[in-house]
Amino acid sequence: MVKKKRHKAFWSNIKFKYKLTIINENTLEEVVGLRVSKLNGISVLLSVLTVLFLVASVIIAFTPLRNYLPGYMNSEIRAQVVENALRVDSLQQLVDRQNLYIMNIQDIFSGTIRVDTVHNMDSLTTVREDSLMERTQREAEFRKQYEETEKYNLTSITARPDIEGLIFYRPTRGMITDKFDADRKHYGTDIAANPGESVLATLDGTVILSTYTAETGYVIEVQHNQDFISVYKHCSSLLKREGDTVQAGEAIALVGNSGQLTTGPHLHFELWHKGRAVNPEQYIVF
Repeated sequence: MVKKKRHKAFWSNIKFKYKLTIINENTLEEVVGLRVSKLNGISVLLSVLTVLFLVASVIIAFTPLRNYLPGYMNSEIRAQVVENALRVDSLQQLVDRQNLYIMNIQDIFSGTIRVDTVHNMDSLTTVREDSLMERTQREAEFRKQYEETEKYNLTSITARPDIEGLIFYRPTRGMITDKFDADRKHYGTDIAANPGESVLATLDGTVILSTYTAETGYVIEVQHNQDFISVYKHCSSLLKREGDTVQAGEAIALVGNSGQLTTGPHLHFELWHKGRAVNPEQYIVF
């Protein structure tokens, strides 16, 4: 009974109406009279919030603002992001090379380096960081620690019964833009790289396919030991033919943008084991 009384009292309080009156001060005439309750106020507030939510949803869904939400970026913008990242990387490399070039000129003018000790400026720029700039103790310690860490990482990756004794080479240098996903039938790893970058054989093997298709462009497949097959798609050109024997780390093609199913310069790399597609990131450190 007590609970029912409290419940009735609560609803009575919510539904109780208050009269809001505006009176003319001179004539004391009632100008506006409005009866409202707490329930009416809550209803109006919820209605306003609902309308604001719907308006915001429509604005986000039908304007470019949706591209800033996770998962809504379309393929064109994603391709532009990858292309811009590659351009920034190339520009950074160019700036670093120009800075080294200027530093080499200054060293030659100051007499630190004799002109007859180098073949050309490009060769001096290439070896400058290793032969001309001394490593600090902090850098040497960092290199040692990094090499020790990577050594154990490689051991943990290769410590699998189906790849015992195999050392997988990274097929090319670049940034992973799309991972292996068997659920959506993406049986490889996409690596965005500079056009013309070398595509390397991940293991010793024999080329079993070297051709061009309309969808995937220039494609090359290599048969390896222990029932592994590696596939390299969207190349700009192929350096090996069917039947050629290749070594691990040997250039077999060049990164390109060939074929219809492509969104920019990249390498689509697949790894198959005993007729089944496997995730390359489980075998290779990219």
